[in-house]
Amino acid sequence: MKVYLNGDLVEEADAKVSVFDHGLLYGDGVFEGIRLYDGCVFRLDEHLERLNRSARAIMLDLPWSREELSEAVCNTCRANDLRDGYIRLIVTRGAGTLGLNPMLCKDPTLIVIADNIQLYPDKYYKEGLKVITVSTRRMNPGAVPPKIKSLNYLNNILAKIQAIQSGCMEAVMLNDQGFVAECTGENIFTVSKGVVYTPDTSAGALDGITRQVAIEIAEEQKVPLRETNLTTYDLWTADECFLTGTAAEIVPVTEVDGRKVGEGRPGPITLSFMKEFRSRVSGDGTPL
Repeated sequence: MKVYLNGDLVEEADAKVSVFDHGLLYGDGVFEGIRLYDGCVFRLDEHLERLNRSARAIMLDLPWSREELSEAVCNTCRANDLRDGYIRLIVTRGAGTLGLNPMLCKDPTLIVIADNIQLYPDKYYKEGLKVITVSTRRMNPGAVPPKIKSLNYLNNILAKIQAIQSGCMEAVMLNDQGFVAECTGENIFTVSKGVVYTPDTSAGALDGITRQVAIEIAEEQKVPLRETNLTTYDLWTADECFLTGTAAEIVPVTEVDGRKVGEGRPGPITLSFMKEFRSRVSGDGTPL
């Protein structure tokens, strides 16, 4: 596998960064997870725009143009003969010193990885996931704004560990006020009495690209959708529940905290959203 590293396509074994890179030492950097469908990079412009916003928010200057970043992504996919897969676009602060001072990092590091991915086995898209609410809280928006897609994922990792130890594939994370924020790698939606609900980004939810696609689908299908605070009670009593994410796409949830969601199988609105999402992925992207 070829990896793009600071302007060069190198073999996987040779894709190395400095041990003084602040992305490694301190998680100082931003990233995007992007999907490739049938030779088209799904919503690449939106991903690059979010990457730019994340970088600006942490005062990380990107020395590359939007066109150069797009070409780096596409070239990496071409170099690996990839038509369908997952792309990880990473920008770190770059090599510096053992101190925190980011101003001593002269040049950011740019990495693009393109490979195959299957986050969940096919059966979960047919039968639904079991999820559990965990004690690990989502990062407080007053500390790190949730719209920044940074390399700091330790709280998500701790939540994922709790989920796995409980026999579940995914965890629901609450914010410090006790409202539902998101899962460890996906946004969360519920359906109650024909209305779709999802936490607002101010509650600690990432402004997900697939989340936005689900919002667009709701509008096009004239399904009422509200961004609002959700509690665990709302999850427990929902008629339907589903998660959205770049790697996961749209995946149904059929059990929350040991409680069956609705009839215990993917509901009609969830199935409709899944079908519509799959119908648009290859036609809504940047060709290689």
